[in-house]
Amino acid sequence: IIERGCRLYDKVIVGVLCNPSKTPLFAVEERIKQINTCTQHLSNVEIESFTGLTVEYAKQRRATVLLRGLRVLSDFEKELQMAHTNKSLYDEIETVFLATSTEYSFLSSSVVKEIAQFGGSIAHLVPENVARDTYRCYNKTPPPVTPNTTKSTSPKQSPKTEPQDSISKPN
Repeated sequence: IIERGCRLYDKVIVGVLCNPSKTPLFAVEERIKQINTCTQHLSNVEIESFTGLTVEYAKQRRATVLLRGLRVLSDFEKELQMAHTNKSLYDEIETVFLATSTEYSFLSSSVVKEIAQFGGSIAHLVPENVARDTYRCYNKTPPPVTPNTTKSTSPKQSPKTEPQDSISKPN
């Protein structure tokens, strides 16, 4: 979604939410580092953490578009409700939805974590640095790489583990 957003917009700001009510596998700083590694080939990406409402962060950054990835129909229902809510809070904001690539439509962070926790291969699901960090969190050794569990290492094909808040400024 980030890579496709970079083709659509002059600037893409990836907002990494610091939500004290959640306990993610990786700290905010580590997630920012992971995203930086995966997007270093993109010149028009900024990655920052924020707290509070995404729409307030967008307003602060003078962004007018929230770019959101959709995997399945249930994502759309939730995201549409959020888009209407955000619009009611900040009239200048628009939400743009991009469907995830078919090969990642089933993917969620919980699926990736469960596979890694039981020692399965996630090399074909997430970027190499994220896979390494995930196995480390579970004190697991990555399984041997086989042709069926790898993807091209081309940066253009780096999968993301879940949709990110991407706040974009239009071309």
